[in-house]
Amino acid sequence: MLRDGCSMPHELAPTLRERWLAVRDGLESAIRAAGRASDEVLLVAVSKFHPADAIRELAALGQRDFGENYMQEARAKQAELAKSPFCPDVRWHAIGALQTNKARDAAGHFALVHSVDSLKLAEALARRMPEGRRQDILLQVNVGEEPQKAGVSPSGLAQLAEQVENVEGVRLIGLMCLPPRCGEGEAARPWFVRMRELRDSLEPRLGRRLPHLSMGMSADYQQAILAGANMVRIGSLLFGKRIYHFRAEAPAAGNLIGSGISGGRNPDMGRR
Repeated sequence: MLRDGCSMPHELAPTLRERWLAVRDGLESAIRAAGRASDEVLLVAVSKFHPADAIRELAALGQRDFGENYMQEARAKQAELAKSPFCPDVRWHAIGALQTNKARDAAGHFALVHSVDSLKLAEALARRMPEGRRQDILLQVNVGEEPQKAGVSPSGLAQLAEQVENVEGVRLIGLMCLPPRCGEGEAARPWFVRMRELRDSLEPRLGRRLPHLSMGMSADYQQAILAGANMVRIGSLLFGKRIYHFRAEAPAAGNLIGSGISGGRNPDMGRR
Protein backbone atom coordinates (compact mmCIF):
# COMPACT_ATOMS: atom_id res chain seq x y z
CA MET A 1 0.00 0.00 0.00
CA LEU A 2 1.46 3.35 -1.02
CA ARG A 3 1.46 6.46 1.05
CA ASP A 4 -0.34 9.76 0.54
CA GLY A 5 -2.51 8.79 -2.36
CA CYS A 6 0.08 7.05 -4.53
CA SER A 7 -1.80 4.05 -5.90
CA MET A 8 -0.81 0.94 -7.81
CA PRO A 9 -2.69 -2.13 -8.99
CA HIS A 10 -2.65 -4.48 -6.00
CA GLU A 11 -1.31 -7.40 -8.00
CA LEU A 12 1.75 -5.42 -9.17
CA ALA A 13 2.78 -3.62 -6.00
CA PRO A 14 4.18 -6.55 -3.96
CA THR A 15 6.10 -7.98 -6.92
CA LEU A 16 7.69 -4.68 -7.79
CA ARG A 17 8.65 -3.98 -4.19
CA GLU A 18 10.17 -7.45 -3.81
CA ARG A 19 12.13 -7.08 -7.03
CA TRP A 20 13.47 -3.69 -5.93
CA LEU A 21 14.57 -5.04 -2.56
CA ALA A 22 16.23 -8.04 -4.23
CA VAL A 23 18.09 -5.78 -6.66
CA ARG A 24 19.25 -3.57 -3.78
CA ASP A 25 20.51 -6.64 -1.93
CA GLY A 26 22.33 -7.82 -5.05
CA LEU A 27 23.96 -4.42 -5.48
CA GLU A 28 25.13 -4.31 -1.92
CA SER A 29 26.59 -7.84 -2.18
CA ALA A 30 28.53 -6.86 -5.30
CA ILE A 31 29.74 -3.66 -3.66
CA ARG A 32 31.00 -5.58 -0.61
CA ALA A 33 32.74 -8.10 -2.89
CA ALA A 34 34.51 -5.21 -4.61
CA GLY A 35 35.63 -3.78 -1.27
CA ARG A 36 33.80 -0.54 -1.88
CA ALA A 37 31.53 1.62 0.26
CA SER A 38 27.78 1.05 -0.01
CA ASP A 39 27.09 4.60 -1.19
CA GLU A 40 29.50 4.49 -4.14
CA VAL A 41 27.14 2.91 -6.68
CA LEU A 42 23.99 4.51 -8.04
CA LEU A 43 21.06 2.37 -9.18
CA VAL A 44 19.36 3.79 -12.27
CA ALA A 45 16.00 2.05 -12.70
CA VAL A 46 15.37 1.67 -16.44
CA SER A 47 11.66 2.33 -16.73
CA LYS A 48 11.14 2.46 -20.49
CA PHE A 49 7.86 0.89 -21.62
CA HIS A 50 6.66 0.69 -18.02
CA PRO A 51 3.85 2.90 -16.73
CA ALA A 52 4.24 6.00 -14.64
CA ASP A 53 2.53 4.18 -11.76
CA ALA A 54 5.52 1.83 -11.47
CA ILE A 55 7.86 4.81 -11.21
CA ARG A 56 5.53 6.36 -8.64
CA GLU A 57 5.66 3.25 -6.46
CA LEU A 58 9.43 2.92 -6.59
CA ALA A 59 9.80 6.61 -5.81
CA ALA A 60 7.63 6.09 -2.73
CA LEU A 61 9.95 3.25 -1.67
CA GLY A 62 13.00 5.49 -1.99
CA GLN A 63 14.25 4.93 -5.54
CA ARG A 64 15.33 8.28 -6.91
CA ASP A 65 17.02 7.73 -10.29
CA PHE A 66 15.14 6.55 -13.39
CA GLY A 67 16.41 5.99 -16.92
CA GLU A 68 14.39 6.48 -20.08
CA ASN A 69 15.38 5.72 -23.67
CA TYR A 70 12.83 7.69 -25.66
CA MET A 71 12.22 11.41 -25.34
CA GLN A 72 8.52 11.25 -26.20
CA GLU A 73 7.79 8.65 -23.56
CA ALA A 74 10.04 10.25 -20.95
CA ARG A 75 8.60 13.74 -21.30
CA ALA A 76 5.04 12.41 -21.00
CA LYS A 77 5.94 10.54 -17.80
CA GLN A 78 7.68 13.59 -16.39
CA ALA A 79 4.56 15.66 -16.95
CA GLU A 80 2.32 13.00 -15.40
CA LEU A 81 4.49 12.50 -12.32
CA ALA A 82 5.35 16.13 -11.64
CA LYS A 83 2.37 16.47 -9.28
CA SER A 84 2.98 13.21 -7.41
CA PRO A 85 4.07 13.70 -3.77
CA PHE A 86 7.13 11.45 -4.10
CA CYS A 87 8.22 12.28 -7.61
CA PRO A 88 9.48 15.89 -7.48
CA ASP A 89 12.76 14.49 -6.13
CA VAL A 90 13.15 12.02 -8.99
CA ARG A 91 16.28 12.40 -11.11
CA TRP A 92 15.75 11.50 -14.75
CA HIS A 93 18.50 9.97 -16.89
CA ALA A 94 18.44 9.96 -20.69
CA ILE A 95 20.12 6.66 -21.52
CA GLY A 96 19.08 5.93 -25.12
CA ALA A 97 20.51 7.03 -28.44
CA LEU A 98 19.82 10.73 -28.90
CA GLN A 99 19.63 12.52 -32.22
CA THR A 100 20.62 16.15 -32.45
CA ASN A 101 17.09 17.15 -33.48
CA LYS A 102 15.84 15.77 -30.15
CA ALA A 103 18.32 17.78 -28.09
CA ARG A 104 15.65 20.35 -27.25
CA ASP A 105 13.61 17.61 -25.55
CA ALA A 106 16.56 16.46 -23.45
CA ALA A 107 18.51 19.59 -22.49
CA GLY A 108 17.59 20.72 -18.99
CA HIS A 109 14.95 18.04 -18.55
CA PHE A 110 17.35 15.29 -17.42
CA ALA A 111 19.83 15.24 -14.58
CA LEU A 112 22.23 13.37 -16.84
CA VAL A 113 22.45 12.46 -20.53
CA HIS A 114 24.41 9.22 -20.80
CA SER A 115 24.64 8.86 -24.58
CA VAL A 116 26.58 11.78 -26.05
CA ASP A 117 28.81 10.44 -28.81
CA SER A 118 29.65 13.47 -30.95
CA LEU A 119 30.67 17.10 -30.71
CA LYS A 120 27.59 18.01 -32.75
CA LEU A 121 25.27 16.49 -30.15
CA ALA A 122 27.10 18.14 -27.26
CA GLU A 123 26.78 21.50 -28.99
CA ALA A 124 23.10 20.92 -29.71
CA LEU A 125 22.42 20.22 -26.04
CA ALA A 126 24.44 23.26 -24.99
CA ARG A 127 22.46 25.57 -27.29
CA ARG A 128 19.23 24.49 -25.61
CA MET A 129 20.39 25.20 -22.07
CA PRO A 130 19.39 28.44 -20.33
CA GLU A 131 22.18 30.93 -19.86
CA GLY A 132 24.32 30.10 -16.87
CA ARG A 133 23.31 26.43 -16.71
CA ARG A 134 25.09 23.34 -17.96
CA GLN A 135 23.76 19.93 -18.89
CA ASP A 136 25.66 17.07 -17.25
CA ILE A 137 26.69 14.48 -19.83
CA LEU A 138 28.58 11.22 -20.25
CA LEU A 139 30.39 10.22 -23.42
CA GLN A 140 29.16 6.92 -24.81
CA VAL A 141 32.07 4.71 -25.85
CA ASN A 142 31.68 1.91 -28.40
CA VAL A 143 34.14 -0.13 -26.39
CA GLY A 144 33.81 -3.20 -28.63
CA GLU A 145 34.01 -1.10 -31.83
CA GLU A 146 30.87 -2.75 -33.16
CA PRO A 147 29.65 -1.15 -36.41
CA GLN A 148 25.97 -1.44 -35.47
CA LYS A 149 26.37 0.44 -32.18
CA ALA A 150 26.53 4.13 -31.41
CA GLY A 151 29.39 5.60 -29.45
CA VAL A 152 32.80 7.11 -29.98
CA SER A 153 35.59 4.64 -30.64
CA PRO A 154 38.23 4.18 -27.94
CA SER A 155 40.82 5.69 -30.28
CA GLY A 156 38.67 8.79 -30.82
CA LEU A 157 37.64 9.27 -27.20
CA ALA A 158 40.41 11.62 -26.08
CA GLN A 159 39.91 13.99 -29.00
CA LEU A 160 36.15 14.14 -28.48
CA ALA A 161 36.53 14.70 -24.74
CA GLU A 162 38.94 17.57 -25.32
CA GLN A 163 36.53 19.14 -27.81
CA VAL A 164 33.55 18.77 -25.46
CA GLU A 165 35.56 20.41 -22.66
CA ASN A 166 35.39 23.65 -24.66
CA VAL A 167 31.61 23.60 -25.13
CA GLU A 168 29.82 26.04 -22.86
CA GLY A 169 26.53 24.68 -21.63
CA VAL A 170 27.55 21.06 -21.02
CA ARG A 171 29.64 19.44 -18.31
CA LEU A 172 31.41 16.15 -18.98
CA ILE A 173 31.40 14.00 -15.85
CA GLY A 174 32.21 10.49 -17.09
CA LEU A 175 31.76 7.68 -19.59
CA MET A 176 29.09 5.13 -20.52
CA CYS A 177 29.20 1.90 -22.49
CA LEU A 178 27.13 -0.99 -23.80
CA PRO A 179 29.57 -3.91 -24.04
CA PRO A 180 29.38 -6.48 -26.83
CA ARG A 181 26.84 -9.25 -26.41
CA CYS A 182 29.41 -11.77 -25.33
CA GLY A 183 27.35 -13.74 -22.88
CA GLU A 184 26.32 -12.99 -19.36
CA GLY A 185 28.33 -12.35 -16.26
CA GLU A 186 32.07 -12.85 -16.20
CA ALA A 187 32.47 -12.66 -19.99
CA ALA A 188 31.57 -8.98 -19.90
CA ARG A 189 34.11 -7.98 -17.27
CA PRO A 190 37.09 -7.35 -19.62
CA TRP A 191 35.05 -4.72 -21.45
CA PHE A 192 34.24 -2.98 -18.19
CA VAL A 193 37.89 -3.07 -17.14
CA ARG A 194 38.76 -1.52 -20.51
CA MET A 195 36.30 1.29 -19.84
CA ARG A 196 37.87 2.02 -16.48
CA GLU A 197 41.30 2.10 -18.12
CA LEU A 198 40.04 4.50 -20.77
CA ARG A 199 38.63 6.79 -18.10
CA ASP A 200 41.80 6.63 -16.03
CA SER A 201 43.97 7.51 -19.05
CA LEU A 202 41.66 10.36 -20.02
CA GLU A 203 41.72 12.17 -16.69
CA PRO A 204 45.37 13.35 -16.92
CA ARG A 205 44.75 14.71 -20.41
CA LEU A 206 41.81 16.76 -19.15
CA GLY A 207 43.54 17.68 -15.91
CA ARG A 208 40.58 16.71 -13.75
CA ARG A 209 38.54 13.77 -12.53
CA LEU A 210 35.75 12.12 -14.46
CA PRO A 211 33.92 10.60 -11.51
CA HIS A 212 31.27 8.49 -13.21
CA LEU A 213 31.30 5.20 -15.10
CA SER A 214 27.83 4.14 -16.26
CA MET A 215 28.09 0.48 -17.17
CA GLY A 216 26.41 -2.77 -16.26
CA MET A 217 22.81 -3.89 -16.69
CA SER A 218 20.61 -6.69 -15.35
CA ALA A 219 22.80 -9.57 -16.58
CA ASP A 220 26.22 -8.15 -15.75
CA TYR A 221 25.95 -5.38 -13.15
CA GLN A 222 27.95 -7.38 -10.59
CA GLN A 223 30.94 -7.64 -12.93
CA ALA A 224 30.61 -3.96 -13.79
CA ILE A 225 30.77 -3.01 -10.11
CA LEU A 226 33.85 -5.19 -9.60
CA ALA A 227 35.46 -3.35 -12.51
CA GLY A 228 34.68 0.10 -11.12
CA ALA A 229 31.19 1.10 -12.26
CA ASN A 230 29.42 3.59 -10.05
CA MET A 231 26.21 3.73 -12.07
CA VAL A 232 24.33 0.60 -13.12
CA ARG A 233 21.27 0.65 -15.37
CA ILE A 234 18.84 -2.10 -14.40
CA GLY A 235 15.52 -2.70 -16.12
CA SER A 236 14.22 -6.25 -16.60
CA LEU A 237 15.63 -7.56 -13.31
CA LEU A 238 13.75 -4.80 -11.54
CA PHE A 239 10.54 -4.32 -13.50
CA GLY A 240 10.14 -7.74 -15.08
CA LYS A 241 8.45 -8.10 -18.43
CA ARG A 242 7.60 -4.88 -20.20
CA ILE A 243 3.97 -4.07 -19.53
CA TYR A 244 3.03 -1.89 -22.46
CA HIS A 245 4.37 -0.15 -25.52
CA PHE A 246 4.19 3.60 -25.18
CA ARG A 247 2.27 5.68 -27.69
CA ALA A 248 1.68 9.36 -26.99
CA GLU A 249 2.45 12.84 -28.12
CA ALA A 250 5.27 14.51 -26.28
CA PRO A 251 4.12 17.26 -23.92
CA ALA A 252 5.13 20.83 -24.43
CA ALA A 253 8.35 21.83 -22.74
CA GLY A 254 7.78 23.01 -19.21
CA ASN A 255 9.90 23.58 -16.17
CA LEU A 256 13.39 22.16 -16.10
CA ILE A 257 13.34 18.79 -14.38
CA GLY A 258 15.98 17.10 -12.25
CA SER A 259 19.06 18.33 -10.47
CA GLY A 260 22.50 17.48 -11.78
CA ILE A 261 24.56 14.48 -10.76
CA SER A 262 27.28 15.27 -8.26
CA GLY A 263 30.77 13.90 -8.37
CA GLY A 264 30.46 12.47 -4.87
CA ARG A 265 28.93 9.39 -3.40
CA ASN A 266 25.30 8.38 -3.62
CA PRO A 267 23.44 9.35 -0.44
CA ASP A 268 20.51 7.10 -1.34
CA MET A 269 22.42 3.79 -1.34
CA GLY A 270 21.34 1.60 1.51
CA ARG A 271 17.90 3.16 1.85
CA ARG A 272 14.95 0.83 2.00
